[in-house]
Amino acid sequence: MGTHSKYGYLSPLTDKASKSALHYVKEWFYTTDAKRIGVMYTLFGLMMGFLGGVLSILIRLELVQAGPDFMNAEFYATLPGMHASLMIFFFIIPLFTGVGNFIVPVQVGAPDMAFPKLNLVGFWLLPPAALMAISSYFLTAPGFGWTGYPPLSNSIYSPQLGADLWIMAVIIVGTSSTMAAVNFLATVFNMRCKNMTFFQMPLFTWSVVVTSFLILASTPVLTSALLMLQLERTFPGAFQFFAPEGGGDPILYQHLFWFYSHPAVYIMILPGFGMINEIIPTFSRKPIFGYAVMAWSMAAIAVLGFVVWAHHMFTTGIALKVRVGFMFLTMLIAVPTGIKIFSWLATLWGGSLKFDTPMLYSLGFLAMFTIGGLSGVVLASVPVDIELHDTYYVVAHIHYVLVAGSVMTIFAGLYYWFPKMTGRMYNEMLGKVHFWLTAIFINVTFFGMHYMGVKGMPRRYFDYDPQFEMLNVVSSVGSFVLFAAQFIWVFNFLWSLKYGKEVGKNPWKDGTHLEWHTTSPPQHHNFPEPPVWTPIVRHHGPHREADELTEPVPAE
Repeated sequence: MGTHSKYGYLSPLTDKASKSALHYVKEWFYTTDAKRIGVMYTLFGLMMGFLGGVLSILIRLELVQAGPDFMNAEFYATLPGMHASLMIFFFIIPLFTGVGNFIVPVQVGAPDMAFPKLNLVGFWLLPPAALMAISSYFLTAPGFGWTGYPPLSNSIYSPQLGADLWIMAVIIVGTSSTMAAVNFLATVFNMRCKNMTFFQMPLFTWSVVVTSFLILASTPVLTSALLMLQLERTFPGAFQFFAPEGGGDPILYQHLFWFYSHPAVYIMILPGFGMINEIIPTFSRKPIFGYAVMAWSMAAIAVLGFVVWAHHMFTTGIALKVRVGFMFLTMLIAVPTGIKIFSWLATLWGGSLKFDTPMLYSLGFLAMFTIGGLSGVVLASVPVDIELHDTYYVVAHIHYVLVAGSVMTIFAGLYYWFPKMTGRMYNEMLGKVHFWLTAIFINVTFFGMHYMGVKGMPRRYFDYDPQFEMLNVVSSVGSFVLFAAQFIWVFNFLWSLKYGKEVGKNPWKDGTHLEWHTTSPPQHHNFPEPPVWTPIVRHHGPHREADELTEPVPAE
């Protein structure tokens, strides 16, 4: 339970009740409030993102100039895999889960998540998993990257304890994600407020529902592959799933791994799409263009995401007919993705635009994610992929998808819902400085990698041809500034918690979903009475006032 202010229930971030430190810590550790659990997920994800960023800085320091500088090849080989593991499994996915925990129950009018204790268990699985993964780095870190391909990951080439810890850490993270997915689906399906149908739900909630189905369908496959790998490592004589000498097939592991890991790309992007679906209408001051089409396009992306995994395996020697089929399906994903891009542009067209920080991040996402999508279409072509596979072109592509895609949408969502989560407004000037530095130096860091990849620079090498030195200097300097710019967000966050202007229910004046009809931050159980959904009356134009919104009707 929290205290009450004139804004209702105070969130844990701003709770100033006179309690002992031990009591306050216990409230956090044992809470089943989805809002508090969401805050913990978010802070945990940000901390893991910082650690992953530090590893990326080490990578770029080594690559500033050609030749070995301050680390050997064996140590460098461990950096890309651990960087990717932290950013994917411990930063992006938990952060979206955290925002979802805070926002989804409020958006559907539920008092909490369906299974509060399961929600808490799902979070507390993450810190020990992170500790295991980080410990693996200090106990002879695995050098087989974040994919764990055998035979590099078998007990002969990677006999270290660190490899075992990494495998078990990823299995635990998958278990946590599965718990969260079950909880989201149960909450949305069974606890929506009265009169709210599926096609009246906010599109962010839609994105979380689709993502949860993706997690439930794909994560057990990765868990099975990793358990098989661990059995083979622990009992190499008894289990040989992937060892050719024992009748196994290492390509089988790749099929299982990418059957999860390609949908995982959309697990890391679809919630960001949902955030953009909320932000662009709010700051365009008009409804989203093609609501139903936007919802179905997310479902189409999820379905197609399951049938294109082998485009990561074009160089493994699978049959040409199979490769051509996966090439076609991969290119087909551009259709629902393009529908979303054009729907966002149609929403912007003719709108009365406000360029606050969340909107700037949304527009930056549109521009840079399009670059990542176009390079993905290039890599979908079998002959082109064979030439560019394992080059820096792939590094550029995945970072434009995940840094310009997932990370920029994360910041857009955090700025957008920061007033709702804390009851205070962030500093707008600092937010815009943060955006421009981030947007500019994402491109400085990664854009040149397209050229390096086309010219043949291989990824994961700690040395390279001197012809690439100048581009690597530019990329490294860009990464240093990009990393440093994130401390502006940290300062803005901490400063605003104490000194930010207090806000009311609807600080943007144009939010239309249920979270903008309760206090900022939401009170305990979100609403004083269970809301009943009524259609929102939209008024267009720059002079629209907050009180022109139709309030949800309290239940009698």
